[in-house]
Amino acid sequence: MKKSAQVRTADRVPGTDFMPRLESHMPQPAVSPRVRRPPWRALLVAAILVLPVGWGVKTALLPKPADNLVTAPVTIGDIDQTVLATGTLKPAKLVALGAQVSGRVVSLKVALGQKVSAGELIAEIDSLTQQNTLRTNEAALQNTRAQRAEKEAALVLAEANLARQQTTLAQKASSRADFDSAEANVKTTRAQIAQFDAQMLEAEVAVETARINLGYTRIVAPIDGTVLSIVAQEGQTVNAVQSAPTIVVLGQVDSMKVRAEISEADVVRCRPGQQVYFTILGDPAHRYQARLESIEPAPESIKTDSSFTTTTTTTSSGSASSQSSAASAIYYNGVFNVPNPDGDLRTYMTAEVHIVLGQAHNVLTVPVAALGELDADGLSEVRVVEPSGALTTRAVKVGLSNKIMAEIRQGLKSGERVVIGTNGSNASSSKMPGSPLPGS
Repeated sequence: MKKSAQVRTADRVPGTDFMPRLESHMPQPAVSPRVRRPPWRALLVAAILVLPVGWGVKTALLPKPADNLVTAPVTIGDIDQTVLATGTLKPAKLVALGAQVSGRVVSLKVALGQKVSAGELIAEIDSLTQQNTLRTNEAALQNTRAQRAEKEAALVLAEANLARQQTTLAQKASSRADFDSAEANVKTTRAQIAQFDAQMLEAEVAVETARINLGYTRIVAPIDGTVLSIVAQEGQTVNAVQSAPTIVVLGQVDSMKVRAEISEADVVRCRPGQQVYFTILGDPAHRYQARLESIEPAPESIKTDSSFTTTTTTTSSGSASSQSSAASAIYYNGVFNVPNPDGDLRTYMTAEVHIVLGQAHNVLTVPVAALGELDADGLSEVRVVEPSGALTTRAVKVGLSNKIMAEIRQGLKSGERVVIGTNGSNASSSKMPGSPLPGS
């Protein structure tokens, strides 16, 4: 034990507070020359670890540029560029069948909605007055004929007397005065016969007129058609003195005529022969196809033009009339017919008419709200959201437009998304582009 203590005592080094120097007896590890690393490598490692975290924080806290935009895809579809007009449906032939004589309606032979043929009896009016008139005129004609026959007999007698006077005058057995009287009597009788001939013709005309008026008491259908309205009823008295009263209204409803009101701003682009389709309020999904047949050269207002009714107007009234005419809208009627075999189209229905100016099928389309102003070449700009979320502006070539969708001929691809507005704003309030050039 003493030896051991001596050894530990001897191992102490002066000035070390008697701490044993034991490290000299422990094995030391080998020191590598690359133990200390340069500081820039540590910074690189830290940056690699921190950058993804920072990017994630930025993505989470900051919105993408396109997050507050309303977008729409570029799709493939059809575009119809049309002129919109409001039309009224009427039968191809519409007849208001009235009475040409006055009297009481004694019988009505048809019912509402009944189909009738031309010549079929529709109604009868009390014909007693017309029958009496016809009998009176026939009696007057017979009286005139009798008077003419009497004058013919008198003419035979006068001609015989003239022949005798001519013989006796030649023999100087009678005077010249007797001969002249006999000759004048023949001429007078012949003139009276001519007068009766004229009276007979007049009487015959009166009889024919009375017979026609009697026929007017039987009202017959002038065309094949359907009874659309019954205005007068049995027992009702009609007065045809001032105007012909309407008894029934007939129409040929197997073919309907549409009169579409085209505004003066659009009529310059419409031509006869253009394709037309229309819908009705009760079936807006069904399109009826037709061709525009004609466009009337003047609006309906020409019928009430003041220049046809008066020629003298004061300056103030003329000015007011001009201002009123200028303020009112002007429409021209486009007319076309459409078959109606099933009778689905009814009289006076309202038609939403589209006159086709141009069509494009299977083309790229975008909402009109995505377009900016059009230049003279049909070019416009749209904002496109790239797949990365970036927002770019592109120039595009615009074709046909129906004011809702527009054809894109160049500059976009199907499936891309274009900006049509921003969140919290009405996308439809975006600036609308101008109309495409004619023929585009």
